[in-house]
Amino acid sequence: MAATDDPAYVDHPLLSPDFIERRLYQMRLASAARESHTLVCLPTGLGKTTVSLLVTADRLDDIGGKALFLAPTKPLVQQHAEFYREALEVPDEEIVVFTGEIRPEDRAERWEDARIVVATPQVVENDLVGSRISLSTVSHLTFDECHRASGDYAYVYIAERYHEDAEKPLVTGMSASPGGDKEAILEVCQNLGISEVEVMTEDDADVDEYTHDTSVEWERIELPDEILQIRDALNEVIKDRLQKLKSLGVTNTTQPDVSQKQLNRMRGKLQELMNADKSEGYKGMSTHAEVMKLRRAVELVETQSVESVRRYFERQRNAARSSGASKASQRLVAEPKVREAMRLAESFDGTHPKFSRARILLAQTLGIEEGERVIVFTESRDTAEALTEFLSASFDVRRFVGQGDKESSEGMTQKEQQETLDAFRNGEFEVLVSTSVAEEGLDVPEVDLVLFFEPVPTAIRSIQRKGRTGRQAEGRVVVLLAEDTRDEAYFWISRRREKEMESELRELKSFAGDIESELTAPQQDLEAYDSEEDGEGAGEVTDAERSNDAQTDDTQADDTGSAGQSTGDTGAGTGSVAESNGQAGLTDFGPTAEEIKRAQDGDGDEESSEADDVDEESSGMDGGADNESAEEGSGDAEDGDAAAGSGVVATADGDDEETEIVVDQRELDAAIAKDLSKRDGVRTRLETLAVGDYVLSDRVAVERKSVADFLDTLLGGDRSLFEQIGDLARAYARPMLVVEGEGLYEERNVHPGAIRGALASLAVDFDVSVLQTRDEDDTGELLLTIAEREQTERERTVSVHGEKSAKTLAEQQEYVVSSIADIGPVTAQSLLKQFGTVEAVMTAREDDLTDVSGIGEVTAERIREVIGSDYE
Repeated sequence: MAATDDPAYVDHPLLSPDFIERRLYQMRLASAARESHTLVCLPTGLGKTTVSLLVTADRLDDIGGKALFLAPTKPLVQQHAEFYREALEVPDEEIVVFTGEIRPEDRAERWEDARIVVATPQVVENDLVGSRISLSTVSHLTFDECHRASGDYAYVYIAERYHEDAEKPLVTGMSASPGGDKEAILEVCQNLGISEVEVMTEDDADVDEYTHDTSVEWERIELPDEILQIRDALNEVIKDRLQKLKSLGVTNTTQPDVSQKQLNRMRGKLQELMNADKSEGYKGMSTHAEVMKLRRAVELVETQSVESVRRYFERQRNAARSSGASKASQRLVAEPKVREAMRLAESFDGTHPKFSRARILLAQTLGIEEGERVIVFTESRDTAEALTEFLSASFDVRRFVGQGDKESSEGMTQKEQQETLDAFRNGEFEVLVSTSVAEEGLDVPEVDLVLFFEPVPTAIRSIQRKGRTGRQAEGRVVVLLAEDTRDEAYFWISRRREKEMESELRELKSFAGDIESELTAPQQDLEAYDSEEDGEGAGEVTDAERSNDAQTDDTQADDTGSAGQSTGDTGAGTGSVAESNGQAGLTDFGPTAEEIKRAQDGDGDEESSEADDVDEESSGMDGGADNESAEEGSGDAEDGDAAAGSGVVATADGDDEETEIVVDQRELDAAIAKDLSKRDGVRTRLETLAVGDYVLSDRVAVERKSVADFLDTLLGGDRSLFEQIGDLARAYARPMLVVEGEGLYEERNVHPGAIRGALASLAVDFDVSVLQTRDEDDTGELLLTIAEREQTERERTVSVHGEKSAKTLAEQQEYVVSSIADIGPVTAQSLLKQFGTVEAVMTAREDDLTDVSGIGEVTAERIREVIGSDYE
């Protein structure tokens, strides 16, 4: 980066003049991050985003392509996008935001023209699985708050796809607190493909001048007798329930301060009893649920407020009165000691001492010391609301909570969150009462006091919170701690973990130079093991390679097959016997070409007969989609030239052949779709399917059930197994049921004869092929094998609407309505029930549409746009 006339600012062709302050530590970190995949560890408030911005500017200027910036929450995404628009000399329209509020088809279109995309990871994961976007041209990928990159979090999948697909990949991971120990940090690095770690602490000379001391004060609060009486009444019930669990042999303690780890251990033992079909396991699990509820009530009254436990009791009463209430909820509210605790909470007219102390601390900071801003953090939304109401009598206070609505508590929209933060920055109010939503990375301005309403037992969250003060001037952190309560335990846990974090960061800093030796090298590409068709490399096959030959040679033998599959692929019948080792391949046991032709041309009718004794109407979906993944993908438009709903023709010609698999949105909970999307020559597409979980051609659709799901739907529920399979059989000529897992006859207390009878009915009455697989990996291999056979050998098309056309009148009406604005089959049913006819749905006003369950303002507006717009 070139020097400027004003050395205080960074000069760069893509940076706004006199905008980015030149800080030596940021320049050094950016210089390192430009050279390799790097984890940048820097205390909160010292400009990790600026480091990533400098790398992005260089990559776009030197290489081109586009940059992708991932952040875990919508407010963070919006904040980073605004910063990039201010800092970069890039047209605002080329810096786009991807969240679940943006329609999938709109995201696919915006992706093509964008230079910088700032997104939540779940959205990008869905778009990758749905083949709506490609990471091939992304020259810089930033993972903000990268300590989340573990398990099945979306960061892990995206990183793997990025390293596989990008032409010139570069990863920057950013966090103020990457993990609690060395192993956790190494796991993050491995999952993101990071090879270098750059750490700077507040002890570094380059950083020291930009930080200020943050004193942490622990204030002990003594609880009054009235609150202790509520707690003691609840603890007596906990002791009684633990005694019952002790009699079952799942615990040795009856002390009410039982830890969460001990409770988890009890649950595991109870699950073992349930798996053995012992009735005491089910009774014990219900008792365990009571203990969990009681323990939460004790925690609220001890560490939060009487108001929060009062609201909690009210929710428990409502739950016990509702239809289908659990026995645990009913027993809980009927227990005399619990009723006594409820009465005491209702009659308490004093103020929890934490509330009083919080008011005093705010008065000192904002009044006597003439401070300007204070943040109060609490774990409970009930407490946040009660605190906001309590403190508002003396100060200008606003709450800041998450987006989800909870019982008796409305969340905040993204717009409301942004407006609240902007007003706080601008000094329009002086106290922000927030739940954990403001902990990670939000650009909340420096404040005079951060007040913890309770200790935080996690090093990462504690560090994030403290980062809100001590940036521009000396700051103060106060933690309220109720004596002889769980606060005490959390205090010591927090202290220990933060010390461990500081120690690990120092250790990480010391071995950052040779971290490559600590990281597992990525798995070698399969091409390194492929034998050349012209015979080169013969005789150099290792023992490890030979062990895979029987499974991979079918793929290698025929250049029209799906190349590049991972170890274990069979080639889906595209090759011949693997002569190199003499072992037979899949196709040696398949039908001959003559047999296939005879079946297609002769008496064998491809249309499977519908079961005459099944007369259920298709209800479309197993259940409403209530997660972000399902909501944002409903009826997604695909990339490519095929018209929506008509399917994509997978031809067998040319090197660019792709096998397409259509996946239902709800199947994203499994790893199958993500694993398939990583395969060379495989294209996955996300849809909200009316029937089935996977569509493999215009005639083959698959319903996937785990052994437990199979037995659950067999026994009843919202939709029985036969209703679901009946819908599938009516829509597709070759319906299939995959039962995944072991122990079909041992999983539940179901007579084996009943299971065999169900399987016989599915095969004979419904003409459904029933196949069993070991696990998700096995299911994925089977789906790919069938899809390749259908699309490559049979040259069949892929259609989400199936081959059959015989539908009842109700099904046709649902089909017509569900095609409007991608609203999905379940919502279509709701609309038809509300308005009566398709015509009435088409003419309904936007206000009337929003009265229907599942229809929000955005969907209603989209429906009216589709119906009322001129055709062009």
